[in-house]
Amino acid sequence: MKDERSASQIQFGFLPEQTVDAKGGVWKVAYWNDPPKEHAVDIKALRHELLRAVAPWTDAQRDSGFAGHLRASLPVELRRLNRDRGVTLKPFPAIWMCRRSGCRRLHRQKQGKCKCGATGGRAQLPFVGYHECGRIREPAVPYCKVHNQVSIHYPGTASARDIRFYCPECNVTLRHGLSNNIPCECGDGSMRYNVHRAASVYTPRSIVMVNPPTTHRIEQLTAAGGPARAVEWVLDGMQERSASEVGATSESLRQQLKASGLPDALIEQTVRQAVEAGALRGAPTALDIDQVQKEAAERDAVLMAMAAAESRITIGDLQSSVDALSEAGVRYHDYYPRALRDSGMESVELFDKFPVMVGHYGFTRGPTGPGESSLRPFRDRDGTYFVYGEVAETEAMLFRLSPLRVWRWLRDVGMVDDPEPGTARDARLLLLRSCQVPSWTTEGNDAGRALLQLVHSLSHRAIRIMAVHAGIERNALAELLVTPHLSFYIYAAAKGDFVLGGLQAVFESDLDTFLRAMVFDEHRCALDPGCERGGGACTACLHIGEPSCRFFNQHLSRATLFGPAGYLR
Repeated sequence: MKDERSASQIQFGFLPEQTVDAKGGVWKVAYWNDPPKEHAVDIKALRHELLRAVAPWTDAQRDSGFAGHLRASLPVELRRLNRDRGVTLKPFPAIWMCRRSGCRRLHRQKQGKCKCGATGGRAQLPFVGYHECGRIREPAVPYCKVHNQVSIHYPGTASARDIRFYCPECNVTLRHGLSNNIPCECGDGSMRYNVHRAASVYTPRSIVMVNPPTTHRIEQLTAAGGPARAVEWVLDGMQERSASEVGATSESLRQQLKASGLPDALIEQTVRQAVEAGALRGAPTALDIDQVQKEAAERDAVLMAMAAAESRITIGDLQSSVDALSEAGVRYHDYYPRALRDSGMESVELFDKFPVMVGHYGFTRGPTGPGESSLRPFRDRDGTYFVYGEVAETEAMLFRLSPLRVWRWLRDVGMVDDPEPGTARDARLLLLRSCQVPSWTTEGNDAGRALLQLVHSLSHRAIRIMAVHAGIERNALAELLVTPHLSFYIYAAAKGDFVLGGLQAVFESDLDTFLRAMVFDEHRCALDPGCERGGGACTACLHIGEPSCRFFNQHLSRATLFGPAGYLR
């Protein structure tokens, strides 16, 4: 059987071991046919992102050894869809039901003549058995010991436990439900049964990361001073077009000259002359913070540098592109800056070539919460781990919060008591030193948790409002948080019905209206007061689809934004 689906639908909905609907039946994805290896991906960054993503399962000791193998440098590859060969599906479960009313006999073949005389096509049973270890099986069907036949009766519900199996000849009830007491082969509990499309049967686990567009860009950043220079660029407010344009230091110049093969004596002479001429910048600021937090700050700064390497459009670019007295000029010079101030933003920027890698590294069966069931990473027979996805360029918008306003907000909620910083750079540096942002492996401190809740809540509110203003499906947008640097990205996910250009249209024509909506549009929840008592975040107000969220809809609160001391008050 052959069928056609879009590439994005296969990449997000036809993953190995997943059951799918196709051609009027139920199938299990056996494997992707000859998926080519994607070489344009930073494997080191991919390993780190995978370790971050699987941390909840690692902490619960349910990651199938994945994290340990990643740290031991076992091979991991990004595999993309072979658009010519597609994927291979197998019927699952291979149990079919006679469609004739009053018969409903179950068969092992899709075609054939039923005992009732019917010869038409048969309907496939849509239920499957699953276990948290990752196994899946067909339902165990009881047969009449006398007539060796069985029929099925649906009482009008989709619940597996309401099904009745009976003999169509003697009408004896053989069993109610699909039986949840059949032991799993793993020896740790029994199989459960549900409709094959249920999230408990299969939940894909995904990652998103900014992928360096080219090795040349990495080399440029390294020549400019590497991660330390990227942090300096962010602390300075990203004034240069990219981090690689930041002025050279004595050390970065020395490394450049060494790469050219010049002798050491000539290198030192050249560096000394450059220092005397005042052509070099000072050394990067020493970050007097915890090593884990320092590595996170440098990693996120490199992420921002790589994102800006290919394209970056600022509000300043919009202002310089039009006459200041024109209608667009008035909007860019007056309305946009005022909306930024009202929303507590330092800047909003557009990236029309956002280099993002989206992939799936495994799946879970059973409870869908992170770490609540066993993770089953995708792995080849030779031990190589696979991430099924793609590297693409898409649209994104970067939102950078005002560091001075963030500091004042943290002061007002009692999280910092330092003297007020004099400049935006001082505020960024002070917040970087004061806020230990939590992750799946570290708890952070009170200020860091408050900062994460603020950035994450703003990101979700922005996504929900952006979907309305851009006229697109909410699940077609996703977030990427850069909390240590008071920033977050909203980008067009490589799925859904997103129309390329939607974010650009908002940025160029409607940014002020969008920002005002973030501040002044309805912020109450339809489920209040229950939602407020439960933390002030639920599916009716702040939650988004989990594939779009970096923290599984945790670290969210409307009170952070709109409470008595809310950031948007």
